[in-house]
Amino acid sequence: MAIAEGLLKSKFSKPADITVTKRRIITLQALQETGVKVTADNEAAVQSSELVILAVKPYQVSDVLSSFKNALTKKHILVSVVTGVLISEIQEILQLKLAVFRAMPNTAIAIQESITCLSHTNASSSQVTLVKNLFSTLGKVAMIDEKLMEAATVLGACGTAYAMRYIRANIQGGIEIGFDAVTANLIVAQTVKGAAELLLQKGTHPEQEIDKVTTPKGCTIAGLNEMEHQGFSSSLIKGIAVSYNKIAKS
Repeated sequence: MAIAEGLLKSKFSKPADITVTKRRIITLQALQETGVKVTADNEAAVQSSELVILAVKPYQVSDVLSSFKNALTKKHILVSVVTGVLISEIQEILQLKLAVFRAMPNTAIAIQESITCLSHTNASSSQVTLVKNLFSTLGKVAMIDEKLMEAATVLGACGTAYAMRYIRANIQGGIEIGFDAVTANLIVAQTVKGAAELLLQKGTHPEQEIDKVTTPKGCTIAGLNEMEHQGFSSSLIKGIAVSYNKIAKS
């Protein structure tokens, strides 16, 4: 749903060029009203498409791929956004040589602000360009080796939750020092957005931007040091490592 919504907002494709499949299509009514084609028939959808995005739970991959693999040809591009399923595992099910991509976006794809990590096999340069351009309309894209895909999941997808937890804590702190919840939410969310944009647009390191707002004996450095004394950075790094170990072992 998030990918479809992002594609519609980006105008990368006309609504009529997008087909979304689901067993219970009644839940896709809002998409259908935009002009998107909706069906419960995977095979028919694949037959009329060139690029197929597989967005299901990991345990569903084999059954769903099997439901339409006979409709796939060498002209198709298959993009999997399924966590933890290797390209080689997809190829084993399909028994067909075609361009296969793994993509790891995050939920911000619905508002065209995702970071999507991509890896691929059997893809021509034009196919790579097509898939990269598609996801570039939905945010930023990083081309990575497939062996880093689990790490990308933790940093880019789980990372949304980590960032939200930091924002929530910041809002709570803002309320404690006098702001109402709505105002604190606005100030914190925009501050985090601005901080991220500084790094993206200027290509600087976070410490460079931190140095600009930490004056000697000032309130910023006092707050930062107290956070570090309480384990701010180490707890975040440990959390990322625990998440990675969980996904790597599953």
